[in-house]
Amino acid sequence: MTDFLLDENLIAPPRTVRIDFDDGSFALRSPMALKPYARCIGEWLERWARETPDALAFAERDDNGEGWRKLDYRALRQAVGAVAQGLLDLNLPTGKPVVILSDNAIDHAVLMLATMHIGRTACSLSSAYSRMAKDPSRLHGMLKALGPSLVYASDAKVYGGALAGCGVEAVTVFSRNAQTHPGAMAFEQLLATHETPAVMEAFAAVLPDTHAKYLLTSGSTGKPKVVINTHRMLCANQQMMAQTWRFLSHEKPVLVDWLPWSHTFGANHNLHMVLCHGGALYIDEGRPAPGLIEKTVRNLREVKPTLLFNVPRGFDMLLPFLEADDALATEVFARLRLAFYAAAALAPSTWQRLEAVAQRVRPRRPLWLTTSWGATETSPAITSAHWKLDGAGCIGAPLPGLELKFVPNGEKLEMRVKGVSVFPGYRDAPRETAEAFDEEGYYRIGDAGFLANPAQPAHGVIFNGRVAEDFKLSTGTWVSVGTLRVKLVSLLAPHVQDVVLTGHDRDEIGILVFASPQGAALSPEAMGTRIAEVLRALQDEGAGSSQCPACALVLAEPPSLDAGEITDKGYINQRAVLTRRAAEVTRLHARTPGDAQVVRLR
Repeated sequence: MTDFLLDENLIAPPRTVRIDFDDGSFALRSPMALKPYARCIGEWLERWARETPDALAFAERDDNGEGWRKLDYRALRQAVGAVAQGLLDLNLPTGKPVVILSDNAIDHAVLMLATMHIGRTACSLSSAYSRMAKDPSRLHGMLKALGPSLVYASDAKVYGGALAGCGVEAVTVFSRNAQTHPGAMAFEQLLATHETPAVMEAFAAVLPDTHAKYLLTSGSTGKPKVVINTHRMLCANQQMMAQTWRFLSHEKPVLVDWLPWSHTFGANHNLHMVLCHGGALYIDEGRPAPGLIEKTVRNLREVKPTLLFNVPRGFDMLLPFLEADDALATEVFARLRLAFYAAAALAPSTWQRLEAVAQRVRPRRPLWLTTSWGATETSPAITSAHWKLDGAGCIGAPLPGLELKFVPNGEKLEMRVKGVSVFPGYRDAPRETAEAFDEEGYYRIGDAGFLANPAQPAHGVIFNGRVAEDFKLSTGTWVSVGTLRVKLVSLLAPHVQDVVLTGHDRDEIGILVFASPQGAALSPEAMGTRIAEVLRALQDEGAGSSQCPACALVLAEPPSLDAGEITDKGYINQRAVLTRRAAEVTRLHARTPGDAQVVRLR
């Protein structure tokens, strides 16, 4: 790994410029100029269909779950052309997106790419809103807000019920069982359409600022908003990353990936990286959940990816399999250039366990663990940690073409960003758009950070939580939620899935605990003892009131998807939990005598 990271032909050296301003704020930027990038997403597909038509583009498990259904770049381009022509023939009204409800799949990818190829806008919604949610009202509200021209899902028998009564007039398309849904169209009809010159005429008219996608924010800081992603944003961001991870120009990425295309990490970062560089994406039907993680393990063993992208919960659930089976770990790590985490902070214990497994099965090739930082509004990457990190916390340095500004805000430095991959605004939301930018045009991302080494900005930025999540105790002391949460989850591993911090305007910090499967297997008394030991250890270390919770409550009910407490990427929406479980927060801090379920130190 050391030689790999020191080879400037493979990885850009860490270099960062700092600009100081008179008001105490400062900005960072890369000294590398951003090179030219594609006009639109479709240019990637046209290139690889021409240059490497026989190279694998997508693979997914076949119907019996044993083999793979595969599509090379020639076949992918043919399918995209046919579906694009089918969309043109439907004379769909302009300005209305094509909305996709179901999970990642080849048909999903073909429809999404075909939509963008002719200058229309695609919007993938989390399948959880229609497939897993008990109440479809949230999905119906999203559809009414989006006003789609066409709605697609993989199977009418799975998704048709959620669409009933949505009140949206749109063409409805299903890959399977379309005949069971009144008025629906089979996706096969679109695939069977004969492409005419009209497709390439529409393709030629796509401009860099044409809307490519609408993505909904996670809602972690409020109601979800519709983020406009233009072709310029998406293509520029891939060029930024290509100038940093230079090995991508001559090593086509091979991914096994479950991360949903309804989110910017799975779609704009991972899927687009594959398409930009002519790589191969094996669509993982697994998930970081009991009963599904085994599918991911099987796929990783068979494919042996070159890059491994995941969220921290995904790595946490993979680790027991890798730690228990050296042969499996050897196969999974065989071709890995790197393991990459994003979307939430990685616990130090997870980092150490991943490095330990890699050291055991390939001692002469240490695993490069790395990360990035960004948002749906920045398409997504703002920073990249393109050097060896000693542990979690550092989110890297700004990518070429972006400027990252640090503005004093209370006891923190609020981060703001400006550049070509930053979004133009929220759809049909002028007030929210105006509030998202400061007077100098920087996007207010809402996160805080500080320099790992103020004298050497090239050492990168340390993430310091979300500004809006931090709170003050009644003593006036600030609590850094992001930092303390990661520490607690690491100390309580493997018995805790996540924690939510409480204590706003109170005299002590409390924690609401979501137990992991290992934690749920313990008796309430044993779980309480485990938590008390950790809290007491923090107290004995001399941690102050802002770093030492005084009480904890293990929640009986898991986080609710319907209530927005958890996303399908597996991370917790702190604000939603605190709002929905206000009674539990009150109980936690009530000091009620005899409440044995509340763990209390003092």
